[in-house]
Amino acid sequence: MEDFPYVLDVEHLVGVARAAGNAIMEVYGLEDQKEWGVQAKSDESPVTKADLKANAVICAALADKYPDIPIVSEENKKVPYSERKDYTYSWNIDPLDGTKEFIKRNGQFATNIALIRGQEPVVGVVQIPTTGATYWAVKGKGAYVRNPQKGDVDVRLECKEFSDSDEGLTIVTSRRHTSAAAEEFLSHYTNPKFIQMGSSLKFTKIAENEAHIYPRMAPTCEWDTAAPHVVINEAGGEILQAGLCASDGTLLENWEEALKKGEPVVYNKENDLNPFFVAYGKRKKKEES
Repeated sequence: MEDFPYVLDVEHLVGVARAAGNAIMEVYGLEDQKEWGVQAKSDESPVTKADLKANAVICAALADKYPDIPIVSEENKKVPYSERKDYTYSWNIDPLDGTKEFIKRNGQFATNIALIRGQEPVVGVVQIPTTGATYWAVKGKGAYVRNPQKGDVDVRLECKEFSDSDEGLTIVTSRRHTSAAAEEFLSHYTNPKFIQMGSSLKFTKIAENEAHIYPRMAPTCEWDTAAPHVVINEAGGEILQAGLCASDGTLLENWEEALKKGEPVVYNKENDLNPFFVAYGKRKKKEES
């Protein structure tokens, strides 16, 4: 990141994420959900006052601190690829990841802030509004969690090694999405244990060694994964492509062949839809025969 035109201030980013989390919790705390301003976007996904307030907090803070770095956010007007393709650095934001979980009041939602260099995420901050915990990582500098319930000090995150052949691995899955491809993927594991969870909290379970694998064989967008991708990478894991898909979840290529290529998910693409993917903790390297 030697070519980043500013001094990267991690404390500022953590503060921005926490301020966004506070804005979300202000809305979450309103007893009457009619005050949440729930609306349906053009793609029929929900948006609330919490999404928009958090987005305003983040965009204003980043634009003030890093005025020349463009911002891509789920809640902003889409920027044409003809303009985005020339970005060296850009912010990738999901102010409220897990809006459906927010509406269900189950606490499983997050704020995601990532810095992208070209097509690679290099800085990631994941804020959990309901607990106050902040997960952050910078490429080459490690991954950390800062939890106000545990002293609010940075604790290094490092995934423990495992093998795909190990029995009883813990696999984290979405609360809402399953598919034939996901079932086929899961069939390769022996007596796995499962955790069901919403939003980018699934990635934090891997970073904290509470889970080993998270397969996502359903549509997501870049802002859903960019920030936690850096946390996973710096904790020793990886997020690999498992087949291109259409917006309705139709798989467009063989997921097993795609996964075998070992190619990481990339960002600032022409289409902001992610491929299917698998997030892993630290897998043992296969011995050469």
